[in-house]
Order: sequence, then structure tokens, then C-alpha cells
Amino acid sequence: MIIDFHIHLSLPEHELPSVMEWMRGNFQGDLDAYLKQILTPQGIRRYLQENDIDLAVGLAEVSPVTTGVADNDYTGKFCAEINRIADPASGPRGRVLPFASINPYIVNDLPAELERLVEEYDFKGIKVYPPYQHHYVNDPRMYPLYAKVQELGLPMMVHTGSSVFKGARIKYGDPLLLDDVAIDFPNLNILMCHSGRPFWYEQAFWMARRHENVYMEVSGLPAKYLLDYFPRLEELAHKVIYGSDWPGNPDLKRNVEAIRALPISDEAKQKILHDNAARILKL
Repeated sequence: MIIDFHIHLSLPEHELPSVMEWMRGNFQGDLDAYLKQILTPQGIRRYLQENDIDLAVGLAEVSPVTTGVADNDYTGKFCAEINRIADPASGPRGRVLPFASINPYIVNDLPAELERLVEEYDFKGIKVYPPYQHHYVNDPRMYPLYAKVQELGLPMMVHTGSSVFKGARIKYGDPLLLDDVAIDFPNLNILMCHSGRPFWYEQAFWMARRHENVYMEVSGLPAKYLLDYFPRLEELAHKVIYGSDWPGNPDLKRNVEAIRALPISDEAKQKILHDNAARILKL
């Protein structure tokens, strides 16, 4: 079984023009038509099943200065529609779990907003976007939100590393900034999205080794190069989680097959592609 912990649900109208311009320049074909075809409840469900993805995490994103806004209500309703579609005879496959995005410059009561989203739409976690929302991840004003995430027993994704998008401030993406958060919230599972790409790989690996509650999430990284970035990947396979970063990485099967082709044990591959994510999501 495969869990993809990182797909975006943004339609073209949700993104800033600069984002769509960059994405079109890196996509073969008509990107707008591609997204509109797949990003319907039936389309995404079918697409995930065709690519052997049993479960995916679908991300809201509220970053109006840098990327755009696919808000939480849209994401929650969309995932609910996806998951209402009948499962194939083989069992539940292709479902999408919503993860929230709560921007501290837009929302005053961060914990209350998360609680609302969990109650209304059954959000299963949250993603924090420091480089896109322009704050340090260990900023004390974020702590009430982290306390609520921990209280609810949800995982938290955090964008670490660089970004190609205009307005992103890379200084906020250092994985070492999570050291405070991991210590202050020991029961909060933290996933470092992109694992510090491209110049903080060592820091991300060190953080995952140091903290029991910190994980490396490898979305957006070419899977065939993972051992170049993390030569001791096998040693830490129980702390690594697969994500595609779709549609930025549009070929889901190729990426999974690249992980399966790595010269690491089958047990490690199973942990990366499914078991670690299932444990964090409490499946």
C-alpha cells in the first residue's frame, strides 16, 4: 500500500499568476486543462487509483503574498466530496485527507480556527508555511496553535528549505528552527516537508535523529537521488515519509518506482511508502 503525504488541491484560479507561469514553464502540455480535468472529486479519485495511491494528504494553502489561496473551506468540502465516492470492490483506495493552512497574519484566534475545521470538515492535520507566510516556525505567537494541534493528536507538516516562488523568504525555512518546537511540544509529530531542500539536508537528517517526534518528508525531491542527499537513509527509514508534491511532480508512478529501485531493504521501502505515514495518521 502507498500513502502520498503531500498533494496540492489548488486550481489555476487559486494560484498567483507568477506561480502558474512557473508551473506552465515546467509542464509538458496544457497544465490548466490537466488540473481542471483531475481536480474534480471523480477525477482525483480515479487518478490516485490509477497510480496505485491508496491514500493521499490534500493540502490547503493560504499564502496570498507568495503563492495564492486554496482556502480551508474549499479544501474540506472538496475532500469530503472525494471521499463520498464509492470505493472499488478491492477496498478503499484513492481517498484524500484534508490538512489545514492557518495564516497568522489573517486569523487572530489560531486554535479556535483549527478546532472549527476539525469539527466541520474532519481535518486530519495542518501544514505550516513559514517561508510563504513570513514568520519563524518558533515564533511564540504560533505556540497556541501548536498546543491545540498537540491536544487534538494531529500531525503538523512544516515547509522547510527553499522555494522557487517569488516572495518566499528562505531564511524562515531552516529545519533547525524546529528544535525549539520539538522540545516544547514533545507529543506533537512534526514532518519536515522537503527535508531542508537543497542546502539543509544534513540539518534535517540531524533533527530527525535528535527528536523522536520529528520526521523527514521527502516531497519534491527526485526519489532516485535520495541516497545522494541522505547516504544513511536506511538507518533512519523509520523516520522518513513519502510525498509527491503533485502537481509539481506529476508522474506519481515513476516517483514511487524510483523509491522501490533504491538499494535499500524492502522493509525500509515499506516504511517510507506506507507504514510511517499510517502510524502518524493513526490508521
